[in-house]
Amino acid sequence: MTKTDQVTTITHLKLAKNATVNIVDADYDQQKCQIVQEDLQNNNEIKCGVLCDYKYESGQPKTEEQLANEPVLTLPPKKTKFLWMEFDAPLKWDNISGIIIIHALFIYSMVCGEPLPKFWQTYAWGFFIGGISGFGVTGGAHRFWTHRSYKATTPLRIILMLCFTVSGQNSIYEWVRDHRVHHKFSETDADPHNSNRGFFFAHVGWLMMHKHPEVVRKGRMLDLSDIMEDPVVRFHQKWFIPMKLLLCFILPVVIPVYWWGESLFWAFFSQIVIRYTLSLNFTWLVNSAAHMWGTRPYDKKINPVENIAVSIAAMGEGWHNYHHVFPWDYKAAELAHRINITTFWIQLFARIGWAYDLKEPSAELVRKTIQKCGKYSVHPKRTFKFVAPISFDKTKTIKSISKSGDGTHPIFGHHMSEVPPPDDMMESNDHLKSS
Repeated sequence: MTKTDQVTTITHLKLAKNATVNIVDADYDQQKCQIVQEDLQNNNEIKCGVLCDYKYESGQPKTEEQLANEPVLTLPPKKTKFLWMEFDAPLKWDNISGIIIIHALFIYSMVCGEPLPKFWQTYAWGFFIGGISGFGVTGGAHRFWTHRSYKATTPLRIILMLCFTVSGQNSIYEWVRDHRVHHKFSETDADPHNSNRGFFFAHVGWLMMHKHPEVVRKGRMLDLSDIMEDPVVRFHQKWFIPMKLLLCFILPVVIPVYWWGESLFWAFFSQIVIRYTLSLNFTWLVNSAAHMWGTRPYDKKINPVENIAVSIAAMGEGWHNYHHVFPWDYKAAELAHRINITTFWIQLFARIGWAYDLKEPSAELVRKTIQKCGKYSVHPKRTFKFVAPISFDKTKTIKSISKSGDGTHPIFGHHMSEVPPPDDMMESNDHLKSS
């Protein structure tokens, strides 16, 4: 069996006796299987499936020999029926149940709950917990670990990890993996929350069903080894479940009850129901609304848009058309102080030296990108105020773009519309050397 760079649909695959094959089954879980004659009951033949290139296993690149001799079979997904509806992918009933229950409780607390909390501290505590959890997602998992748009010392990485854990989302590794795949294959079947499949799917539906086989297949082609090289991420991965329970659910409820005597009802509903539900939906809006409704001044040919409402809710993550063109800009926006709380905090940490090497394009590069790809032929009047401008040779930038070929960076990956940073800005693991 020779390596292929293309996905090849097959109707027949004959294997040698006791051959080893990687199988991605209907639940999309990779497993090692010993294929023996009595198991197949058909002369070691597999009747249908998708033979695909599999470049990485547990984050480690395979050797050329492994790629050449170890086939991968993706079986077609089983359709799932529920009431009168039929789904192309297996549903995640645990996620569906949890999402329905927490939103039902949210509606109940808004409509039928007790009188509002009587302590102002409860409101302040909700905003505080929501703010630090949001910063953990936007400034930590997104701008730092996914895009490496700036470097951070060990104390700041620990703060980012703890703040992200308060958000109660997936682990850092899973979050980064899904988001890098999203950028590399935006609005295709390999995009975990492909907005072409509708608002509901992009917003929350993608969490209710197993991933499309293309998401799994192409996700395994990304090298994520840089994430697990960070000892802070390794610690988070090891203690993820107990930390999530403690920081996202237990402490936020216990503190209002014991420190200022809030009722258990409102301590629970304000933190686990209202704050948590709003926090999740604010994050999901970046995947849905920020890919549908808004303007496209930086690249009119891609789905992501500039959406001020999402920026307000998601702490500056709504300037999404810009972000998908310049994903390595630490501001995730052209203008640093235009409804962008995350940028404010990153700049504050930069002032004390905990965040450094903040990446951003020159004003000239942004202007030329707008003129070439944006909705406007003339750059609108703007004031460029950057906290730490990075100057680079324009010729080198052009060479970097042309050298990327299909628009894919070897570490982070990006689709054709993204402008890659200069090579000298891409030292992959220097952020771990300072503490």
